[in-house]
Amino acid sequence: MSLEEAVGRIESGMTVGIGGWGSRRKPMALVRALLRSPVTDLTVVSYGGPDVGLLAAAGKIRKLVAAFATLDSIPLEPHFRAARERGELELVELDEAMFMWGLTAAVHRLPFMPVRAGLGSDVMTVNPGLRTVTSPYEDGEELVAVPALRLDAALVHLNRADAHGNGQYLGPDPYFDDLFCEAAEAAYVSCERLVDSAEFAAAGGPQTLLVKRHSVTGVIETPNGAHFTSCAPDYGRDEAFQSAYAKAAADPGAWREFTERFLSGDEGAYQTAVAAFAEEGA
Repeated sequence: MSLEEAVGRIESGMTVGIGGWGSRRKPMALVRALLRSPVTDLTVVSYGGPDVGLLAAAGKIRKLVAAFATLDSIPLEPHFRAARERGELELVELDEAMFMWGLTAAVHRLPFMPVRAGLGSDVMTVNPGLRTVTSPYEDGEELVAVPALRLDAALVHLNRADAHGNGQYLGPDPYFDDLFCEAAEAAYVSCERLVDSAEFAAAGGPQTLLVKRHSVTGVIETPNGAHFTSCAPDYGRDEAFQSAYAKAAADPGAWREFTERFLSGDEGAYQTAVAAFAEEGA
């Protein structure tokens, strides 16, 4: 599929899960396509990074379910911070493990998963809707009933994929992209390179096949599609660009200039502008 074909299936009001982790292997090309679309009023489920920041800056998020929103080398995502300070989105903040088990519950089509994570913390205070359950066995332990994080659509980015929908990661961490895909009604996988299935074994072996074709609706080849987040080993985080992004977020005029330069055209225009930015830095 193309970026536009994938995003064209997302409708306003949907719950969209976005894979990756902080400023690492985010499906940024798909996020940028979403920015160009008329879609709004989204519930976004993410281990948040600049995906959350860009969508929040564009006013497309009604509700955010997240464990954090960070740029990693910059601790707090600036657009997320601004949106929260202005009260522009509803936030459900979960412990990282609670988030994972919420996705797992959705994968298995269960209403919730019982976990210990969150007990004794203010996660329970800031989320008064969370409930506890008591073990029906002799231990009688009280556990948090983490509700399933069911998704209408999932967007993830991987190093390699084939035309059947199998996706391979080659970096140090799978994050939870497989759970996002399996928890969703439809999943769209962007990749650095589309390959023949036989190439998976040579690149990293079967243990690196993270996403399976049964859970994937469409595949999009998008070289540099995670920029400016990292996509190891293909490339690292573009720290210079991320710094420019964060600085621009602090000033409305600078942000308008940043948006006009980098986000006013299609993905090809973005990549051309990024290449020019890198040349200026050099």
